[in-house]
Amino acid sequence: MSFKHSLCAASLACALTTPLQAAEPVSVTLDWTPNTNFVGLYIAQALGLYEDAGLSVTIEPFVFGQAHGDVAAFGILDFYTARAAGLDAVGVYAVTQTETGRLAYQGHDIHRPRDLVGKRYGGFGTTWEKAVVDAMIMADNGVPDYEIATYDGSLYDALRAGQIDFTLEVLTWQGVENDLAGRDIGAFRYADYGVPEQHTILLAADAAFLAERPETALAFVEATRAGYRLAVENPAQAAEILMAAAPELDPELVLASSRLMVDGHYLMAEDGTIGEFDGRRMEQLADFLFDAGALVDRDGAALAQRPDISEWYTNRYLD
Repeated sequence: MSFKHSLCAASLACALTTPLQAAEPVSVTLDWTPNTNFVGLYIAQALGLYEDAGLSVTIEPFVFGQAHGDVAAFGILDFYTARAAGLDAVGVYAVTQTETGRLAYQGHDIHRPRDLVGKRYGGFGTTWEKAVVDAMIMADNGVPDYEIATYDGSLYDALRAGQIDFTLEVLTWQGVENDLAGRDIGAFRYADYGVPEQHTILLAADAAFLAERPETALAFVEATRAGYRLAVENPAQAAEILMAAAPELDPELVLASSRLMVDGHYLMAEDGTIGEFDGRRMEQLADFLFDAGALVDRDGAALAQRPDISEWYTNRYLD
């Protein structure tokens, strides 16, 4: 019995809506290189869930400065700042139900966020990064005074080389990689120090795509959700599918990350919630970023009024 059929037999809701009459093309762009955040997409593609729904889905590799397709993966903080600057897209699927963000550091004299004062931070130069780091230091009664270095390449290479003292990471990927390698890199959880709990990664669809092709959007979200459900049911086989799509990945890392995504309730919450946005959480994050001055318009000016984010995301494709 195939992976798809064996898991459907295990009472998964694998039935999709009536397939579209002809194969509809849908392009998906990633926000980073292939990893377990995107495993549901690869499963839906590999097991024919998209094809069964009448879709022809292409998953585009990450490229700096790339144009977004019909659907794009975003870190939620990047999504908020992009929306404030004019991005016309709507969040349609919350990939992570539990926060995976961490502030990673290296140095024996760092034991708490206020120890980062005077240290060197490496990042990509976004407004939300400073908001997160400042909030964490201030929550620990420190003054957010530190050096900022902007990189285009691997921040983790810079951290390991001692070029920077701290950066931001994803626990379920870089954190797992560090554990497997035995690296002496510590981490603070965002939500433990003044930053609201968040979904971390989401899929957002272009507003024109949603308006012009609503049935295609519904079929895509439904098939994608089924792919993530399969990942929760069998992380080992999910890891195999991801590695087949991206053979350059370390098998040990992929498998360990896939299991953590399930065991840590990152893809599916303890109550069984999968894919849905928590409205209260979304509002709290908007408040945090607005109050920090991290939401800026396309000219770089901080928004004068807090935006109404009720139209920035939706669960209607999951109902």
